Amino acid sequence: MIAVLGAGPIGAAIAHRLAERGRVPAVRLIDGNAGIAQGKALDIRQSGPIDGTDVILSGGSEPLDAVSAAAIVFADDTVGGAWDGDRGLALIERFVRAGTTAPFVFATATQLPLMESAARELRVGADRMVGTASSAMESIVASLVNIELGQTGASVTVTGRPPSFVVAWSAATIGGALVSDRVAPHRLLAISQALPRLWPPGPQAIAAPTALVVEALVSGSRRMLSAATILDGELGVRGRAGMLPVSLGSGRVLARAVPSMSPQERTEATTQMMR
Repeated sequence: MIAVLGAGPIGAAIAHRLAERGRVPAVRLIDGNAGIAQGKALDIRQSGPIDGTDVILSGGSEPLDAVSAAAIVFADDTVGGAWDGDRGLALIERFVRAGTTAPFVFATATQLPLMESAARELRVGADRMVGTASSAMESIVASLVNIELGQTGASVTVTGRPPSFVVAWSAATIGGALVSDRVAPHRLLAISQALPRLWPPGPQAIAAPTALVVEALVSGSRRMLSAATILDGELGVRGRAGMLPVSLGSGRVLARAVPSMSPQERTEATTQMMR
């Protein structure tokens, strides 16, 4: 079972995406308003025959129902808002005391400081925590490149610490060619400069990579996914949350990788991670 804490727009979108993909057996929406959680779970479940999935969905209001979950997603509660700050930290402490071993997935745009506080103050292992709101930025950049060239298939890697991002243009490709050979430098710069204005991404944009991360944590994945993680020496930074490609499986971050970047891109990424 996957627990999604919060039945707000982001939490509901994540639950729907997980159910739609049908690669987890059950999803439980947990919200301060049990009626809303149960109603949205029912709505999503009734769409199962149309989506061709039979994922079991349920709703409730008790966060500790998530203790036995395979993964716990911190989203947006309709009563208290996003699980972040002291409120989010207090909930993580409850989970720690209850003995949960599930990985924590942070899906809203405001939770990087919460990840860092959980690691620093509660000693939650960095390999148990992943942030997914920033993951949506790679799809956004790829879409902008596709629009620029009038085709599909752009592959880009984005790093940094929201709301600042570094696009590894030096290694970005489309159709087997380098993007930098197809798009003028001033247009690449314009895309990079637009990213802070496109932050935070919307619920559906967040839900797509969050579902992939949850599935990879539970079942493993052959490919690396970009997500926010607590750095452990990568780019010379420790204890700070930033976006990097990660390998996921067995409920953990198995490895972090520094993507191929030019010296200038690498310096910029390091600077952003330390802000």
